[in-house]
Amino acid sequence: MRGRPLLVTNYADDQAMLKSTTQTVMAGLFLLFLVCIPLFAPGAIGGGESRIPGPTFLAGADWLKLLSELGIFAMAALGLNILSGLAGQVSLGHAFFMGLGAYTAAVLGSGPGALWGVGLPIWVWLPMAGLIPAAVGIVISPTAVRVRGLYLAIVTLGLVFIGEYVWRNLDFITGGSQSGRNFPALQVRLWREEEALLDLEASGTWLGFLNLSGEGKFYLFILALTVLFVIVAKNIQRSRVGRAFQAIRDRDVAAEIMGVDEFRYKTLAFAISSFYAGVAGALLAVEVGRTIPEQWDLLLSVEIIAIVLIGGAGSISGVLMGSAFVVLLPRLVQDFGNLLQQSAASGGVLATIFDPILSTGPGDFGVVNLSPGVAPGLGILQLNTLIYGLLIIAFLIFEPLGLYGVWVRIRNYWKGWPFTY
Repeated sequence: MRGRPLLVTNYADDQAMLKSTTQTVMAGLFLLFLVCIPLFAPGAIGGGESRIPGPTFLAGADWLKLLSELGIFAMAALGLNILSGLAGQVSLGHAFFMGLGAYTAAVLGSGPGALWGVGLPIWVWLPMAGLIPAAVGIVISPTAVRVRGLYLAIVTLGLVFIGEYVWRNLDFITGGSQSGRNFPALQVRLWREEEALLDLEASGTWLGFLNLSGEGKFYLFILALTVLFVIVAKNIQRSRVGRAFQAIRDRDVAAEIMGVDEFRYKTLAFAISSFYAGVAGALLAVEVGRTIPEQWDLLLSVEIIAIVLIGGAGSISGVLMGSAFVVLLPRLVQDFGNLLQQSAASGGVLATIFDPILSTGPGDFGVVNLSPGVAPGLGILQLNTLIYGLLIIAFLIFEPLGLYGVWVRIRNYWKGWPFTY
């Protein structure tokens, strides 16, 4: 209702996934746009130069890979949001469960060879990549749920260090620190046939007229899984289980007095979160193609935490916003750095402004280093890490609801305009 954006008159509206016709239409159009991205490429429909009108650069291989990575990180962050945003349990161990899911997929999905592999089809190894971490999460949860706050964070942090040690030493599974290992391709088979029924990583034609690249097929597969995981997470949040999670988060002692089984629901939150992390870890390993044990480190956990905090803990929309922000930030920083470099090289007023910021050579001091290993200053990865930290601090102090909170403020202001009180 215009002017009263938070007004609901019945429980069905209050619990709806999309609370208005406008939200439903906008979500449908946005999803349609995401599905059409691979079809923006020339020749995507029927060959030649025919395509769906749209931004062609998004259909390039590099952007499709980036968008696929965005979906994978969104899945991982959705799991952490269930544990931390809904159930209120602090966790720094997400990278451990992602690594466990990745190596579960590697063992079950890769063919036999120098490293362990069983060669099972995707409909076996992908669900198991989530179920095995979920089982481990259930096993360790009795220890984790006995502590709260900072102590819980330290316990989960220990999982990351344990995982790094284990992955380095199980070289018959992980391939060791130097070489790593390859991961199974996204190929759909009934069992172990030589010819796959559907190859999701090779270029080809679908339905007789859609010419899709391997990156396009992989992107659509990740998009479908991301939508599925979003729907499941949203329904968990709306269910009795989700309300129990939120009761524990808001006041665990009061929730237990009112009949909420704290131990049971905390264990369930760990299991669901670990399942999401395991599947995301397996897909991330497949997307990268070859990974080393050191990939599943504390920085990966920090990235997932940054997504939840920057986007808005406890909000599905916030997680999606945070995922887009964190995953696309390195590319935007890199493109912005290139723009600054071109502007500085062109001379004039812009060169005078940007020259103190850029560092292009050994004797050129600046904040942003465009020549890694040669010039002083912050590299792109270091700058991204610094930005993550600053944004986490800023959002925790000024806007605890993150990007979602900023969006709600803007939406409510314009819905109530000109009556802003």
